[in-house]
Amino acid sequence: MIDTHAHLDGCDEPAAFLVERARAVGVSRIVTVGTGIASCLEALAIVRAEEGVVAALGIDPHQAGGADAARLDELVELLEHPAAVAVGEIGLDYFHDIAPRDVQRALFDRQLEVASALGLPVVIHTREADADTADVLASFSGTVILHCFSAPGLLEAAIERGYYISFAGNVTYPKATALREAAAAVPVDRILAETDSPYLSPQPLRGRRNEPANVLHTLAALAGIRDTEIAVLEAQIDRNASAAFGLPLS
Repeated sequence: MIDTHAHLDGCDEPAAFLVERARAVGVSRIVTVGTGIASCLEALAIVRAEEGVVAALGIDPHQAGGADAARLDELVELLEHPAAVAVGEIGLDYFHDIAPRDVQRALFDRQLEVASALGLPVVIHTREADADTADVLASFSGTVILHCFSAPGLLEAAIERGYYISFAGNVTYPKATALREAAAAVPVDRILAETDSPYLSPQPLRGRRNEPANVLHTLAALAGIRDTEIAVLEAQIDRNASAAFGLPLS
């Protein structure tokens, strides 16, 4: 099993402990995700130390108005690491609106250009920005992974365009009806599972810090939603993640 999106640098415990606990329950690979230059450097340090961990590196929309937005040359250098498998997380966030929307969009566009130049997939953060996210991505021809999917207004376009759609622990929440409907609708060869650790712990563990081992709760929920055996869906998600990130099958 693979956790396709975690922030190991943001967890309270050392990454080594989290990776060990994940491996003990069958989670053999983790994509740890950077959200700014410092975070990306920490992600690569974890990658160097921990077997089975790869990295997505990017500058998220919350950083669009800060100094990191002017450091794309540094990001490109970091993305040259062989374990850097994607550009992300990048995108638009109109819920928090920390940076002006035009500034967010400019940074998003520039990082899509980086991904195109390097031939890397992109990991997308989008919140309350469905239409603009779809508009920006329309001209991007590479692989797209919609992380922690919560954008029902983007679902139809995402399916039509062949995007990978990743679900986190919030799909297990009792009131997440729209998310469960989306999880049932995604083509089987485009569905992914993640934790978004240390955030969004699944329902049985709400109130605690999340970690990659807990992706099994999301997997079980997705299997129930789709009326599929857990082992069958696990194998399919592994194939999907390998295709999305260009990884060998585990």
